[in-house]
Amino acid sequence: MKAVVQEAFGGPDVLRLADVPDPVPDDEHAVVRLRAAALNWHDVLVRRGRYGSPLPHVPGADGAGVDIETGAEVVVVPSLHWGEDDAAPGPQWEILGDHRFGTYAELVRVPRDCVVPKPPGLSWEQAAALPVVGLTTYRALFARGRLRAGERLLVLGAGGGVATMAVGLGSAVGARVYVTSSSDDKLARALELGAVGGVLYDDPAWPEAARDLAGGFDLVLDSVGTWAESLRTLVPGGRLVVLGASRAETAQLDVRSFYFGQYDLLGSTLGSTRDFAALLRLIEDFDVAPPVIDRVFALDRAAEAHVHLESGAGFGKIVLLAR
Repeated sequence: MKAVVQEAFGGPDVLRLADVPDPVPDDEHAVVRLRAAALNWHDVLVRRGRYGSPLPHVPGADGAGVDIETGAEVVVVPSLHWGEDDAAPGPQWEILGDHRFGTYAELVRVPRDCVVPKPPGLSWEQAAALPVVGLTTYRALFARGRLRAGERLLVLGAGGGVATMAVGLGSAVGARVYVTSSSDDKLARALELGAVGGVLYDDPAWPEAARDLAGGFDLVLDSVGTWAESLRTLVPGGRLVVLGASRAETAQLDVRSFYFGQYDLLGSTLGSTRDFAALLRLIEDFDVAPPVIDRVFALDRAAEAHVHLESGAGFGKIVLLAR
């Protein structure tokens, strides 16, 4: 099969199309002939060597295609071996594309319980874009963040896949969703998706501007790592869910203001296959819009797709076509 292979860690130029042996299904694993694969920031970290992936390696966590044994149209749930405890993953947990070949390929081999029917009505691009951002956002908002109808939600960074999904899910269940962004254009596009307001984060006083806009927030979704600023936007008793560190990997907090504020600080990642099933029920019950697709690239242009992802210029998900 053709796959995007990296033989070294580094920049986008380490990603090159090559021939690798076809994977084979067995009693525990299915093989999916991929139609599309979606990019995530996690893939950039894999490419740079953050997770110590064995080389040569095929990255990629998101994908949708056809089960080669049954002919069924499926999506791949990239959270492998989560375990039975819904509170946190077990010791065998891994993300597809970290230590085993991922979805930047024509075929991918995954545990059978991580292959689920493709949601009706989604294109291959939309289906491939759903698992990582959908699962990550669902767990952050609901399993961890306890979001309820009528609450005020702030999503940091309006243009990313998680952010666009969070606007869709949050507004669908009746929350009032606000966003931050680096551009007026992305704020306007977030409003089209269901957000009710937003602020530009290039102003150091953006937390106060956001508070003034909404009266403070019950829940903040922080995928960038700016904990101190995020806490300044919360109402007393508010919750901060942290699920990324794209802008900062350390944070310094004022302890007294934290405990007097009665705040919750919650970490979140991808969830389990049970979380994914709950996500699909929510999407069906509330008629949530499909993932926003920014750009589509051919498989042999994966390096170019990574350059675009790292530029931060996009709005929504970037997808590779495997067919």
